[in-house]
Amino acid sequence: MTDTTAPAAKERDYSETLFLPKTDFPMRAGLPQKEPEILARWKKLGLYEALRAAGKGRARFVLHDGPPYANGNIHIGHALNKILKDVVTRSQQMLGFDSNYVPGWDCHGLPIEWKIEEENYRAKGKAKPDFSNPTALVEFRKECRQFAQHWINVQREEFIRLGVVGDWAHPYTTMSYAAEAQIARELMKFAANGTLYRGSKPVMWSVVEKTALAEAEVEYEDYTSDTVWVKFPILSSAAASSAENRQLAEACVVIWTTTPWTLPGNRAISYSPKIEYGLYQVTDAPSDNWAKNGDLLVLADKLALDVLRQARVTAYKRLRGIEADDLAKIVCAHPLKQFNSGYGFKVPLLAGDHVTEDTGTGFVHTAPGHGREDFDVWMANAAKLAAAGINTHIPYTVDADGRFTDQAPGFTGKRVLTDKGEKGDANEAVIRALIDAGMLLARSRLKHQYPHSWRSKKPVIFRNTPQWFIAMDKDIDKHGDTLRHRALTAIKATRWVPVQGENRINGMIESRPDWVISRQRAWGVPITVFIKENPDGSVELLDDPEVNVRIVEAFEAEGADAWYAPGARERFLGKLGNDGWQKVDDILDVWFDSGSTHAFVLEDKKHFPGLAHIKRKIDGGDDEVMYLEGSDQHRGWFQSSLLESCGTRGRAPFDVVLTHGFVLDEDGRKMSKSLGNVTAPQDVIKQSGADILRMWVCAADYADDLRIGPEILKTTVDTYRKLRNTLRWMLGNLAHFHDAERVKPEQMPELERLMLHRLAELDPLIRQAYADFDYKRIFAALNAFMTVDLSAFYFDIRKDALYCDPYSSTTRKACLTVLDYLFRCTVTWLAPLLCFTAEEAWLSRYPEATSVHLEPFPKVLPAWRNEELAEKWRKVRNVRRVVTGALELERAAKRIGASLEAHPVIYIADADLFAAVVDVDLAEVCITSGAALVEGEGPAEAFRLPDVTGVAVVPELARGKKCARSWKISPAVGQDPQFPDVTPRDAQALREWEAARQAAE
Repeated sequence: MTDTTAPAAKERDYSETLFLPKTDFPMRAGLPQKEPEILARWKKLGLYEALRAAGKGRARFVLHDGPPYANGNIHIGHALNKILKDVVTRSQQMLGFDSNYVPGWDCHGLPIEWKIEEENYRAKGKAKPDFSNPTALVEFRKECRQFAQHWINVQREEFIRLGVVGDWAHPYTTMSYAAEAQIARELMKFAANGTLYRGSKPVMWSVVEKTALAEAEVEYEDYTSDTVWVKFPILSSAAASSAENRQLAEACVVIWTTTPWTLPGNRAISYSPKIEYGLYQVTDAPSDNWAKNGDLLVLADKLALDVLRQARVTAYKRLRGIEADDLAKIVCAHPLKQFNSGYGFKVPLLAGDHVTEDTGTGFVHTAPGHGREDFDVWMANAAKLAAAGINTHIPYTVDADGRFTDQAPGFTGKRVLTDKGEKGDANEAVIRALIDAGMLLARSRLKHQYPHSWRSKKPVIFRNTPQWFIAMDKDIDKHGDTLRHRALTAIKATRWVPVQGENRINGMIESRPDWVISRQRAWGVPITVFIKENPDGSVELLDDPEVNVRIVEAFEAEGADAWYAPGARERFLGKLGNDGWQKVDDILDVWFDSGSTHAFVLEDKKHFPGLAHIKRKIDGGDDEVMYLEGSDQHRGWFQSSLLESCGTRGRAPFDVVLTHGFVLDEDGRKMSKSLGNVTAPQDVIKQSGADILRMWVCAADYADDLRIGPEILKTTVDTYRKLRNTLRWMLGNLAHFHDAERVKPEQMPELERLMLHRLAELDPLIRQAYADFDYKRIFAALNAFMTVDLSAFYFDIRKDALYCDPYSSTTRKACLTVLDYLFRCTVTWLAPLLCFTAEEAWLSRYPEATSVHLEPFPKVLPAWRNEELAEKWRKVRNVRRVVTGALELERAAKRIGASLEAHPVIYIADADLFAAVVDVDLAEVCITSGAALVEGEGPAEAFRLPDVTGVAVVPELARGKKCARSWKISPAVGQDPQFPDVTPRDAQALREWEAARQAAE
């Protein structure tokens, strides 16, 4: 006969009888080593292609990539941008869309030219190529192309390392032949609709870079300018009386400027009808002063005192006010008239909305070749001025090198800025001439914000140049159908995230001038037009479809280099080669390139078939296109894309636009190598892993500027470790779960149904937050749920049942069933955020699975919601907090060690609260060996919490013996003679364990 008697207690190793967690999912993540393995697996299985196959037939969500510039390693701003894009695409796929992402690169432009000049020429002592030589120009462009391709390859690997899934094998680039051909086509559309024109306008010009700059290429930095107060003698007026007229004829209008070098280009003075002006007489001033006794000056009343102080006037009087109507009739002499007869023209006064009385004199010196507002007010009055016999020609006073031309008489050759961006001798020359002419009233210096090139970091100037423009206010198809009107209409039809983005870009479009699209450089897509010069300075554009076809076909076969190859003019013009047409050799602004990407990515079925046949909601379909970039792109890529698409298609290329802030250090400062506060994504990945960067991005409010540094990353790592351990605990316990033993919700204990309720609460929140791109809300909700509700509460309570209950225990099986639901939900909800960790956890649970990223978000049954149960357990948890607080004091006083040594007596005075918890096993919930519930206030010395009224706890020691298996202290230990050192519950578990062991033998 077989002896089935259990071994003696002293021989029993009870640990082998416990259902302890079992998992290969490591506690220490080792992300720097694990993530590359996951990337290799994704590449092998073709995750991008699998996602497209899974999404076939669904409504499409396309995140069109704003192209980064291909000229160096990625920085932390790139990491923020690409991680956000990946979270968008992964989450939209899991929400049920076919969410596609095709990465791209911006390849043309000055930064690459500079790098080639520096590395291939200056560093080697070689002369810069002669761009007038077509062969040399084309060879230089090839060097630029090779440089860009190198950095595309480098950046591609760095972006992939962040976990970004996309069509990396087939990205778009603005320098591909197909792209360059399409960019040329887009330009030809503007030529065809009449909005492309060559004009003469003041543009922001970089003397260092020798090119015009767009608004998006300019940043404002501190700069110290020379400032002057200058007298413009009044030549004539139409005052009310002859006496007043004679008095004004002896007066001067005073202007103030921070750019004395622009005075040779002065052609008018602007004033505001909203400002009160007066005629002031100097009655006392030092003998050596530029302001003399008896001088009559016209000034804004509000600013007169400040001006006269600057002029060191010690006494003055206001003679009378001057009305705006009288100002409009005044004509002045140029202050440099006595210096050089070339300034003998009349200077009219013009009303301008840009004139204020915040600073200066209330008058604005107006040089239409050196300021946007100056140009606008001059052109608005051009017809009236011409009728009055005033020449409206705008002079070219400064050349591309920052030197005065012969159209600045007396100053030819003087430099505004040097080749290195330093101040030249022009300002001092003009000031000296004003002094000699007796027209300087005062001078000073002012430190203020001044436009600088974002590349060279050197100041720029406004200068009048022939440039190519796209008109904002020219009718296209009908009256009022302007590019500005189309863009403003399209803005209203777009979803902006955050919503403030709409007002920002709307204001920019409302006030922006015509779009300058030309650059005088070598590496870019050329302005593919032929022109004839007209006598008045305007040009005629060639409109010939056959020529356009030849250009586009050549670009598709050879790239834009074909435009610069020897014989290009004759090749494209064909039979028109002898008709005097000139080839334009300016290149397009790179913002036009990137603004056209929608045309050669989203609409190119040949090269991007996966994006073919998009039918947006605006067209009656279900598909959406998103643009996502930093908030600076309201004036950059968002705007250029909006204008390009509205000009050629009449609408925006996007349905949703999301913007994020910039990355600062922990103290809120900009990052710079000189400050030593740069956080490189490569370093973070090497030390902690890409998922740490992803968690940092998703936990922050990306709509604002983000901060990063050692301490912030340390906190992120700690938070990650807690989440990872939560996943690990679930995985370890799920090793004991069998689907056949799944418990139905209605058969579960209350605590399990409470967890299902929490899932049903979270599911709509998570889904809506993903739909709203509100990732910080998702992370905050999941982090709180997993660390507070699960780890610190539910798991803590259920460890005893999971480890020690008999195999047949309904509580244990219900808990395992809930853990299965919890695991599926939390891992899939986390998957877009922590793509590597979620994949590792998923494959640990389902080794035969393809990828968690092919899973949809799980369906959580709304029927699991139980508000009444949740309210009851809210009360239970409050009682538990009081018990925990009491036990903490006992532990600190060393009266107990573990909470299982306690048997608290819980007093509840509130009848409703008592009724809510009376049927709850408070010993189980509080993780004590026993608990007593008493209705009443409790003794005065009992422990209480001020925010949980009516609950008092008297901690007492548990009575009985310690169970050798579960460590609970109970009087029932020893009641089972077969297992005398354990509780009856544990004895039953041991019998079932023994039976299972024997059955397996």
